[in-house]
Parts: sequence; structure tokens; C-alpha cells
Amino acid sequence: MILNSTKEELGRVSSDQKSKPETKWTAVEDYLDGLLIQEDPALAAVRKASAAAGLPDIAVSPSQGKLLHLLVRMRGARRILEIGTLGGYSTIWMARALPKAGHLVTLEFVPRHFEVAKANLSRCGLSNVVEQRLGPAIELLPQLAKQKKGPFDLIFIDADKEQTAEYFAWAVRLSAPGAAILVDNVIRDGRVADGKDGDPRVRGIRRFLRAAAAEPRVTATTIQTVGSKGYDGFTLAVVTR
Repeated sequence: MILNSTKEELGRVSSDQKSKPETKWTAVEDYLDGLLIQEDPALAAVRKASAAAGLPDIAVSPSQGKLLHLLVRMRGARRILEIGTLGGYSTIWMARALPKAGHLVTLEFVPRHFEVAKANLSRCGLSNVVEQRLGPAIELLPQLAKQKKGPFDLIFIDADKEQTAEYFAWAVRLSAPGAAILVDNVIRDGRVADGKDGDPRVRGIRRFLRAAAAEPRVTATTIQTVGSKGYDGFTLAVVTR
């Protein structure tokens, strides 16, 4: 009876683990981050300040921030465009990878987010590297083109998902040949595969993915991810011409 009881208990534990995979995802992420990233006090303070200001907990994770940092370095980017600043956490990861005279333009729609990011960027000594712009991205992007702010070497899109296709079209237009375009949150907990899902964010991402597949000037792939941010993923595109 003891043996049977033990088997039943083990079965329940196994079932619980399968029903809550996020626990394992987060544990693995914490382990890897502790080995490879070791987030510094300034970035930790940025996350704390953003939370204290009431910003939603939707910024990239440390491992995702490090990926952006590495992409900037691998690309040798000198000009970066970010669509969606939030508290500036991802902005700081990318700006720190820029060479001297490098420049990053970041667009944000919510005034409160803009001000929190401004303070965070100042705290990290990046106010002269990062140019913040406030307003709807769909209005700011044509202004960047008119002002000849591009071409950009790397563009990170992490804003409202409903208009991602439009942001992507502008990103291609504002890119230099060989530029990398990274679009975040494209898996939507797996819902992106459901063509009947009525969520405007899911529909927006599906529209973007169709646009990326049809765009002859880019080559792209999408990677699914798991971790402290749950089940999601990103699309990485390279501008070929």
C-alpha cells in the first residue's frame, strides 16, 4: 500500500509539473541568467523604477535584453530605431552596445511611459545617446522618413500588436541593406496559429506575418520562446535589398 500510495503521489506531482511548465521555464531562465548575464545594478534599478511607477510588467527579460545587445554588436549597428519604449529597459540594453557616435531613436505613445524612460535613461547616462519621441508611432515614422533620420541598421518593434504590419512596412522603408528587424511577442501563447482567434492583437500579428512572408526585400524566420515571460516568440528579418 505504501508503494502504491507513493506512485499515486508521484503521479500527482508529475501531473502538476506538466500543468505548470512555467515554473520550470523560469527556473531554467534564472539559472542561465545567473551564469551568462549577471544583470548589473543600473539595469536592476531600471526594472525596479518602472515597477514602482506602475508600468505594466511587459518589458523584455534580461536574457532577451542581452540578445538585443548582442544583435546590435553582431550587426555593427550605428543607428537603431525602437518602436515602443515602455520604461526604457530594452532601450538601454541596445544603446549600451552602440559604438561611439552611435544613435538610437525610440518612439513611445504613453506620456507616463515616456517620462519614466527619460528618468531611467538619465540614470544610466544615456540621455545623449538616445533620442526619445512622444506620440503615435504611425505618425512619428513618416516624420523620421521626412527628416531623413535613417537608414537604420537595426529596428526593434515592440508596440501595440494591432498595427505591427504597418510598423514593419515602415521599418523596411527606413532600413539600410543588411539591417536587422526584430518583432517581439508574435506567438501570443500559441494563439497565432489559430486563424479563428478574434483577438485584435492576434489578428494584427497574423497580418504582419503574412506581410513579412510576402515582402520581397526581406528574409525572415520566427522563433518560439519560453521563460519568465511565458510562451511567446519573435520574428527576425534581414533586409536583403
